[in-house]
Amino acid sequence: MPSTAPDPALRRRLLAGWAGAAPSAALVTRPTSALDLATALDDAHRQSEHRGTIARGLGRSYGDAAQNAGGLVIDTTGVSDFHLDSVTGVVRASAGASLDAIMRDIVPRGYFVPVTPGTRYVTVGGAIAADIHGKNHHHAGSWCNHVQTITLALPDGTTAVVSPTDNPELFWATAGGMGLTGVITEATFRCVPIQTSRLLVDTDRAADLDEVMALMEAGDADYDYSVAWTDLVTRGRAMGRSVLTRGRFARADEMAGTESERRAYDPGVIVTVPPIAPSGLLTRLTARAFNEAWFRKAPARRRDELQSIATFFHPLDMLGEWHRGYGPRGFLQWQYAVPLDAEETVRRTVERLSSSQFPSVVVVLKRFGLGNAGPISFPIPGWTLAIDLPIGGAGLGPLLDELDELVVAAGGRIYLAKDSRMRPELLSMMYPRLDEWREIREKVDPDRRLRSDLARRLGL
Repeated sequence: MPSTAPDPALRRRLLAGWAGAAPSAALVTRPTSALDLATALDDAHRQSEHRGTIARGLGRSYGDAAQNAGGLVIDTTGVSDFHLDSVTGVVRASAGASLDAIMRDIVPRGYFVPVTPGTRYVTVGGAIAADIHGKNHHHAGSWCNHVQTITLALPDGTTAVVSPTDNPELFWATAGGMGLTGVITEATFRCVPIQTSRLLVDTDRAADLDEVMALMEAGDADYDYSVAWTDLVTRGRAMGRSVLTRGRFARADEMAGTESERRAYDPGVIVTVPPIAPSGLLTRLTARAFNEAWFRKAPARRRDELQSIATFFHPLDMLGEWHRGYGPRGFLQWQYAVPLDAEETVRRTVERLSSSQFPSVVVVLKRFGLGNAGPISFPIPGWTLAIDLPIGGAGLGPLLDELDELVVAAGGRIYLAKDSRMRPELLSMMYPRLDEWREIREKVDPDRRLRSDLARRLGL
């Protein structure tokens, strides 16, 4: 008789995205070898036939993309090895390898990851599944623009190695495909050579939204990296005032010290938010005070400041578990992209958010360059705005529904890796190639073995 004893490798856990909203319980398995990871999807199907399976990395998707209520979740972080070819700059990495670990290894050796989001705590598999973008999208595109191969464990039990030239349909469906085309087990990607671990950064303080958008439109092409922090609490003539920081990696002759000193990289955490943070810390009043201080402390105009990788790219990582600061109810992040000619939509969304009573301190404005061939990859040429909002305020849902409509009318879209509340009927309007993606998914997973809370909620 088959054994009825529970599998010791499986644990029931309550999982949530980084924002802490909409948690759900699932069985979790954590393979610790490349072979086990490659066969985990087939094993998982036998464990949970009816609710399916999804892979999960470090849990930094803000919404429910890496959750699977009542089903099974494959934790990929137990297989995290990687190797840099120091001649070509190509990294071969397991899906569970983190950008944090990779950068700690390659930066002192003269390389940097091709793209990094606002946190270094992202796995290679998650970077592909969300097709992450960063401050250099206007020049370098998103993560999958730099991926050479992806190894996938497919729902039928086979393994496929795909690339932009070998099975490109499946490759690009996986790019931003939210883990629903197969379990990513390994990937190769090309890194960027650097001479130092410091960036030369220019800072401009913009008095309002129009000024910061004009600065970005006129000057972003001159910088490798560009991002603006924007104030969405202040109203009136200063609405959308911003601090714009742009830069590039410094050359060896632009920084003193030995080669090892110029390439030193060891980011840390200054302080960690305790597990139980009180509710109500972020109010309209405290957000206004913070935003005023943050704006005033920035120089009106500064050039060629040397900044570390952590300071420029990952400032929030210096505050461990910073998401706890929103309290036990969590928060949500709303991020959209609209075309370059939709500046008025950006203004209208900023005006509505600034005039609302919802507090915000983490707000980012960037310009995207060309998108890639991924049917549901998020970036499109244009503007992208991301804002964190605490859950609990009356009227937040209707406000964001209203803003979603503005985004759709402008030909824009919401980032699926951040979403936790979008109305499903808007999905096909935001992603006009959605049916093309669904056809590819139907070929590789006709039985829907790969499922997630996100997929069910939006009808993916």
